Amino acid sequence: MPTNEQRRAAAKRKLERQLERREQRAKRARLITIIASVTGVLVVVGAVVATVIITNKDSANTASASTTTSADPGAPQPAADGKLPPFAAPAGLGQDCQYPAAGEASRKVNPPRTGKIPMDEAEISVSMATDQGNIGLMLNNAQAPCTANSFASLAGQGYFNDTPCHRLTTSDSLSVLQCGDPTGQGTGGPGYEFANEYPTNQYQPDNPALQQPVLYPRGTLAMANAGPGTNGSQFFLVYKDSQLPPNYTVFGTIDETGLATLDKIAGAGVEGGGQDGPPATKVQVKTIQLD
Repeated sequence: MPTNEQRRAAAKRKLERQLERREQRAKRARLITIIASVTGVLVVVGAVVATVIITNKDSANTASASTTTSADPGAPQPAADGKLPPFAAPAGLGQDCQYPAAGEASRKVNPPRTGKIPMDEAEISVSMATDQGNIGLMLNNAQAPCTANSFASLAGQGYFNDTPCHRLTTSDSLSVLQCGDPTGQGTGGPGYEFANEYPTNQYQPDNPALQQPVLYPRGTLAMANAGPGTNGSQFFLVYKDSQLPPNYTVFGTIDETGLATLDKIAGAGVEGGGQDGPPATKVQVKTIQLD
Protein backbone atom coordinates (compact mmCIF):
# COMPACT_ATOMS: atom_id res chain seq x y z
CA MET A 1 0.00 0.00 0.00
CA PRO A 2 1.48 3.38 -0.95
CA THR A 3 2.46 5.73 1.89
CA ASN A 4 0.99 9.22 2.36
CA GLU A 5 4.24 10.67 1.00
CA GLN A 6 4.03 8.49 -2.10
CA ARG A 7 0.40 9.48 -2.67
CA ARG A 8 1.27 13.16 -2.33
CA ALA A 9 4.18 12.77 -4.72
CA ALA A 10 1.93 11.01 -7.23
CA ALA A 11 -0.70 13.75 -6.93
CA LYS A 12 1.97 16.41 -7.43
CA ARG A 13 3.30 14.65 -10.53
CA LYS A 14 -0.24 14.39 -11.90
CA LEU A 15 -0.79 18.10 -11.35
CA GLU A 16 2.49 18.93 -13.07
CA ARG A 17 1.50 16.79 -16.07
CA GLN A 18 -1.88 18.51 -16.27
CA LEU A 19 -0.27 21.95 -16.15
CA GLU A 20 2.27 20.93 -18.80
CA ARG A 21 -0.51 19.69 -21.10
CA ARG A 22 -2.41 22.93 -20.60
CA GLU A 23 0.69 24.96 -21.45
CA GLN A 24 1.27 22.92 -24.61
CA ARG A 25 -2.32 23.49 -25.69
CA ALA A 26 -1.93 27.20 -24.96
CA LYS A 27 1.21 27.37 -27.16
CA ARG A 28 -0.66 25.71 -30.02
CA ALA A 29 -3.50 28.16 -29.56
CA ARG A 30 -1.07 31.09 -29.72
CA LEU A 31 0.41 29.75 -32.96
CA ILE A 32 -3.06 29.44 -34.50
CA THR A 33 -3.85 32.99 -33.44
CA ILE A 34 -0.69 34.34 -35.10
CA ILE A 35 -1.41 32.51 -38.35
CA ALA A 36 -4.97 33.74 -38.35
CA SER A 37 -3.90 37.35 -37.89
CA VAL A 38 -1.40 37.13 -40.76
CA THR A 39 -4.10 35.89 -43.14
CA GLY A 40 -6.42 38.62 -42.00
CA VAL A 41 -8.77 36.42 -40.00
CA LEU A 42 -9.77 38.11 -36.78
CA VAL A 43 -12.23 36.76 -34.29
CA VAL A 44 -13.31 39.05 -31.50
CA VAL A 45 -14.78 37.40 -28.48
CA GLY A 46 -16.24 39.63 -25.75
CA ALA A 47 -15.48 38.45 -22.28
CA VAL A 48 -15.43 38.92 -18.60
CA VAL A 49 -13.86 36.97 -15.78
CA ALA A 50 -15.80 36.77 -12.54
CA THR A 51 -15.50 35.78 -8.78
CA VAL A 52 -17.21 35.25 -5.36
CA ILE A 53 -16.20 34.42 -1.47
CA ILE A 54 -16.68 34.19 2.96
CA THR A 55 -14.19 35.47 5.64
CA ASN A 56 -10.90 33.70 6.28
CA LYS A 57 -9.92 35.83 9.26
CA ASP A 58 -11.87 34.71 12.34
CA SER A 59 -15.23 33.85 10.83
CA ALA A 60 -17.59 34.18 13.78
CA ASN A 61 -20.14 35.99 11.65
CA THR A 62 -21.15 36.17 8.01
CA ALA A 63 -18.20 37.44 6.01
CA SER A 64 -17.73 40.89 4.64
CA ALA A 65 -15.88 40.96 1.34
CA SER A 66 -15.31 43.37 -1.47
CA THR A 67 -14.34 43.33 -5.10
CA THR A 68 -10.66 43.10 -5.93
CA THR A 69 -10.69 43.43 -9.70
CA SER A 70 -12.32 45.94 -12.01
CA ALA A 71 -15.27 44.79 -14.07
CA ASP A 72 -15.21 44.94 -17.85
CA PRO A 73 -17.39 47.93 -18.84
CA GLY A 74 -18.84 45.75 -21.60
CA ALA A 75 -19.67 42.89 -19.28
CA PRO A 76 -23.24 41.66 -18.90
CA GLN A 77 -24.98 43.41 -16.03
CA PRO A 78 -25.86 41.39 -12.94
CA ALA A 79 -29.37 40.04 -12.83
CA ALA A 80 -31.86 42.07 -10.83
CA ASP A 81 -33.73 39.01 -9.56
CA GLY A 82 -31.38 38.16 -6.70
CA LYS A 83 -29.50 35.48 -8.64
CA LEU A 84 -25.85 35.27 -9.57
CA PRO A 85 -25.11 37.14 -12.81
CA PRO A 86 -24.63 35.13 -16.01
CA PHE A 87 -21.06 34.12 -16.76
CA ALA A 88 -19.43 35.19 -20.01
CA ALA A 89 -16.42 33.13 -21.12
CA PRO A 90 -13.25 35.25 -21.11
CA ALA A 91 -11.46 36.06 -24.36
CA GLY A 92 -7.82 35.23 -25.00
CA LEU A 93 -5.57 32.36 -24.07
CA GLY A 94 -5.74 32.55 -20.31
CA GLN A 95 -6.20 34.63 -17.21
CA ASP A 96 -3.19 36.43 -15.69
CA CYS A 97 -2.96 35.07 -12.15
CA GLN A 98 -0.80 36.56 -9.43
CA TYR A 99 -0.33 35.34 -5.86
CA PRO A 100 1.54 37.97 -3.81
CA ALA A 101 3.01 36.93 -0.47
CA ALA A 102 0.86 37.70 2.57
CA GLY A 103 1.59 36.71 6.14
CA GLU A 104 3.00 33.45 7.41
CA ALA A 105 1.83 30.18 5.91
CA SER A 106 -0.06 27.91 8.31
CA ARG A 107 1.64 24.95 6.64
CA LYS A 108 4.78 24.97 4.51
CA VAL A 109 3.76 25.15 0.87
CA ASN A 110 4.95 26.60 -2.42
CA PRO A 111 2.79 29.24 -4.12
CA PRO A 112 1.06 28.31 -7.40
CA ARG A 113 2.59 29.17 -10.75
CA THR A 114 1.79 32.70 -11.89
CA GLY A 115 1.07 34.33 -15.24
CA LYS A 116 -1.34 33.22 -17.92
CA ILE A 117 -3.35 30.20 -16.81
CA PRO A 118 -4.87 28.28 -19.76
CA MET A 119 -8.61 27.78 -19.51
CA ASP A 120 -9.08 25.18 -22.26
CA GLU A 121 -9.61 22.44 -19.65
CA ALA A 122 -12.96 23.77 -18.45
CA GLU A 123 -13.41 21.47 -15.46
CA ILE A 124 -11.13 19.64 -13.02
CA SER A 125 -12.46 16.69 -10.99
CA VAL A 126 -11.36 16.52 -7.35
CA SER A 127 -11.99 14.00 -4.55
CA MET A 128 -12.26 15.29 -0.99
CA ALA A 129 -12.13 12.49 1.60
CA THR A 130 -13.26 13.25 5.17
CA ASP A 131 -13.81 11.10 8.22
CA GLN A 132 -17.56 11.74 7.78
CA GLY A 133 -17.71 10.64 4.14
CA ASN A 134 -16.50 11.54 0.68
CA ILE A 135 -17.22 14.85 -1.07
CA GLY A 136 -16.77 14.97 -4.84
CA LEU A 137 -15.91 18.37 -6.29
CA MET A 138 -15.76 19.73 -9.82
CA LEU A 139 -13.58 22.84 -10.16
CA ASN A 140 -14.72 25.37 -12.76
CA ASN A 141 -11.39 26.26 -14.35
CA ALA A 142 -13.01 28.27 -17.15
CA GLN A 143 -14.98 30.45 -14.73
CA ALA A 144 -12.37 30.91 -11.98
CA PRO A 145 -8.95 29.85 -13.33
CA CYS A 146 -6.81 31.63 -10.71
CA THR A 147 -8.80 30.09 -7.87
CA ALA A 148 -8.83 26.61 -9.44
CA ASN A 149 -5.08 26.90 -10.09
CA SER A 150 -4.41 27.74 -6.43
CA PHE A 151 -6.73 25.04 -5.07
CA ALA A 152 -5.22 22.36 -7.32
CA SER A 153 -1.70 23.43 -6.35
CA LEU A 154 -2.47 23.27 -2.62
CA ALA A 155 -4.20 19.90 -3.02
CA GLY A 156 -1.27 18.49 -4.99
CA GLN A 157 1.12 19.49 -2.19
CA GLY A 158 -1.00 17.88 0.53
CA TYR A 159 -1.80 21.23 2.15
CA PHE A 160 -5.38 20.23 3.01
CA ASN A 161 -4.56 16.75 4.27
CA ASP A 162 -5.41 16.04 7.94
CA THR A 163 -7.04 19.42 8.55
CA PRO A 164 -10.37 20.24 10.26
CA CYS A 165 -13.47 21.90 8.85
CA HIS A 166 -13.75 24.54 11.54
CA ARG A 167 -17.08 26.28 10.87
CA LEU A 168 -20.69 25.25 10.26
CA THR A 169 -23.60 27.65 9.77
CA THR A 170 -27.22 26.51 9.92
CA SER A 171 -29.32 29.68 9.64
CA ASP A 172 -32.11 30.14 7.11
CA SER A 173 -29.98 32.57 5.08
CA LEU A 174 -26.55 30.92 5.35
CA SER A 175 -25.95 27.16 5.33
CA VAL A 176 -22.29 26.28 4.72
CA LEU A 177 -19.41 24.16 5.98
CA GLN A 178 -16.07 25.99 5.94
CA CYS A 179 -12.72 24.21 5.63
CA GLY A 180 -9.17 24.83 4.39
CA ASP A 181 -7.43 26.23 7.50
CA PRO A 182 -4.77 23.90 8.93
CA THR A 183 -4.92 25.79 12.25
CA GLY A 184 -8.65 25.10 12.65
CA GLN A 185 -9.12 28.63 14.02
CA GLY A 186 -10.41 30.41 10.91
CA THR A 187 -7.32 32.62 10.71
CA GLY A 188 -4.85 30.48 8.75
CA GLY A 189 -3.74 30.67 5.15
CA PRO A 190 -1.10 29.56 2.65
CA GLY A 191 1.18 32.62 2.90
CA TYR A 192 -0.15 34.29 -0.24
CA GLU A 193 -3.34 35.97 -1.42
CA PHE A 194 -5.13 36.54 -4.72
CA ALA A 195 -8.00 38.48 -6.24
CA ASN A 196 -11.67 37.65 -6.58
CA GLU A 197 -13.07 36.16 -9.76
CA TYR A 198 -16.70 35.26 -10.58
CA PRO A 199 -19.10 36.81 -9.73
CA THR A 200 -17.38 39.85 -8.18
CA ASN A 201 -15.75 41.03 -11.39
CA GLN A 202 -19.05 41.03 -13.22
CA TYR A 203 -19.83 44.24 -11.30
CA GLN A 204 -18.35 47.70 -11.45
CA PRO A 205 -16.45 48.39 -8.18
CA ASP A 206 -18.89 51.15 -7.18
CA ASN A 207 -22.03 49.18 -8.00
CA PRO A 208 -24.37 49.15 -4.95
CA ALA A 209 -25.42 45.64 -6.01
CA LEU A 210 -22.13 44.38 -4.52
CA GLN A 211 -23.67 44.96 -1.10
CA GLN A 212 -26.97 43.23 -1.91
CA PRO A 213 -27.42 39.49 -1.25
CA VAL A 214 -27.76 37.06 -4.13
CA LEU A 215 -28.49 33.36 -4.17
CA TYR A 216 -25.61 30.94 -3.70
CA PRO A 217 -27.42 27.71 -4.58
CA ARG A 218 -27.06 24.34 -2.84
CA GLY A 219 -24.03 22.53 -4.24
CA THR A 220 -21.84 25.65 -4.66
CA LEU A 221 -18.12 25.56 -3.86
CA ALA A 222 -16.78 29.03 -3.04
CA MET A 223 -13.84 30.82 -1.46
CA ALA A 224 -13.68 32.66 1.87
CA ASN A 225 -11.96 36.02 2.25
CA ALA A 226 -11.45 38.97 4.59
CA GLY A 227 -11.75 41.82 2.08
CA PRO A 228 -10.24 42.93 -1.23
CA GLY A 229 -7.62 40.57 -2.65
CA THR A 230 -7.46 38.30 0.40
CA ASN A 231 -8.39 34.89 -1.00
CA GLY A 232 -6.14 32.18 0.40
CA SER A 233 -6.85 28.54 1.23
CA GLN A 234 -10.16 28.65 3.11
CA PHE A 235 -13.26 27.60 1.20
CA PHE A 236 -16.89 26.82 1.96
CA LEU A 237 -19.37 24.23 0.78
CA VAL A 238 -22.99 25.35 0.40
CA TYR A 239 -25.37 22.53 1.44
CA LYS A 240 -28.58 24.63 1.33
CA ASP A 241 -29.51 27.69 -0.77
CA SER A 242 -27.82 30.68 0.90
CA GLN A 243 -27.89 34.47 0.59
CA LEU A 244 -24.59 36.36 0.39
CA PRO A 245 -23.30 39.53 -1.28
CA PRO A 246 -21.58 38.60 -4.58
CA ASN A 247 -18.13 39.00 -3.07
CA TYR A 248 -17.25 35.32 -2.74
CA THR A 249 -15.59 33.50 -5.63
CA VAL A 250 -17.61 30.59 -6.96
CA PHE A 251 -15.08 28.10 -8.32
CA GLY A 252 -16.89 24.78 -8.50
CA THR A 253 -19.73 22.46 -7.57
CA ILE A 254 -20.37 19.58 -5.15
CA ASP A 255 -21.66 16.19 -6.30
CA GLU A 256 -24.65 14.32 -4.84
CA THR A 257 -22.48 12.07 -2.67
CA GLY A 258 -20.82 15.14 -1.22
CA LEU A 259 -24.16 16.83 -0.54
CA ALA A 260 -25.35 13.72 1.31
CA THR A 261 -22.20 13.90 3.46
CA LEU A 262 -22.80 17.59 4.14
CA ASP A 263 -26.45 16.97 5.03
CA LYS A 264 -25.35 14.42 7.62
CA ILE A 265 -22.84 16.84 9.14
CA ALA A 266 -25.35 19.71 9.17
CA GLY A 267 -28.01 17.48 10.69
CA ALA A 268 -25.95 17.15 13.87
CA GLY A 269 -25.91 20.93 14.22
CA VAL A 270 -23.41 23.38 15.66
CA GLU A 271 -21.42 22.71 18.82
CA GLY A 272 -23.22 24.25 21.78
CA GLY A 273 -26.53 24.48 19.95
CA GLY A 274 -26.04 27.77 18.09
CA GLN A 275 -26.28 28.48 14.37
CA ASP A 276 -22.65 29.42 13.68
CA GLY A 277 -19.55 27.76 15.08
CA PRO A 278 -17.62 24.49 15.08
CA PRO A 279 -19.73 21.56 13.84
CA ALA A 280 -21.03 19.33 16.63
CA THR A 281 -19.81 16.36 14.61
CA LYS A 282 -16.08 16.96 14.17
CA VAL A 283 -15.04 16.91 10.52
CA GLN A 284 -11.48 16.07 9.53
CA VAL A 285 -10.33 16.34 5.93
CA LYS A 286 -8.21 13.28 5.18
CA THR A 287 -7.10 14.18 1.67
CA ILE A 288 -8.03 16.37 -1.28
CA GLN A 289 -6.70 14.92 -4.53
CA LEU A 290 -7.09 15.57 -8.25
CA ASP A 291 -8.85 12.70 -10.00
